[in-house]
Amino acid sequence: MKITSLIAIATLACVSTAEAGPTGFSGGSFVTNKKFGIGLELGAPTGINGKLFLTPSNALDFGLGEMYHYYYGGDGLHLYADYLWHPTVLTQQPAFSMPFYVGVGARVWQFDYTCNGRTCNGADAIGVRVPVGITFNFNNVPLDIFVQAVPTLDFFRDYGPHDIFLDIDFSVGVRFWPF
Repeated sequence: MKITSLIAIATLACVSTAEAGPTGFSGGSFVTNKKFGIGLELGAPTGINGKLFLTPSNALDFGLGEMYHYYYGGDGLHLYADYLWHPTVLTQQPAFSMPFYVGVGARVWQFDYTCNGRTCNGADAIGVRVPVGITFNFNNVPLDIFVQAVPTLDFFRDYGPHDIFLDIDFSVGVRFWPF
């Protein structure tokens, strides 16, 4: 929660130093000239995140990381890929834009979990993801910050407590856009 607060404060600081210009709800289409960004994601999962724009408003988002103390203490490797649509811009400023996005994707998760006070054999899951979020897309620096909620339907193998489970993952992240 502290990380989310720090990102919100940093974003407000950037907004307050923006030049005067049109403010408020934009409602327009999001279009970017950025191509590829890479960065860090914190939450569920925590790891490396990348985003590749395939068109000016559609992108492939992907990540490799770790899920900590998840279902019954499950810790393990998490890999995902999502196709994202950016249907609208919530606000547009000279210093940044704030597009809303939604997508669909998949994840693979391999983990160990705790049962009866000890670590049990490894398990794995394949999940269907539906990321929903906003991006603080800075126009004057090659950075963006994102906040997202990701409902995920997992299908487990070799996992005692569940065969299928619906959950919502939350994460925040920052990306550098060299291209």
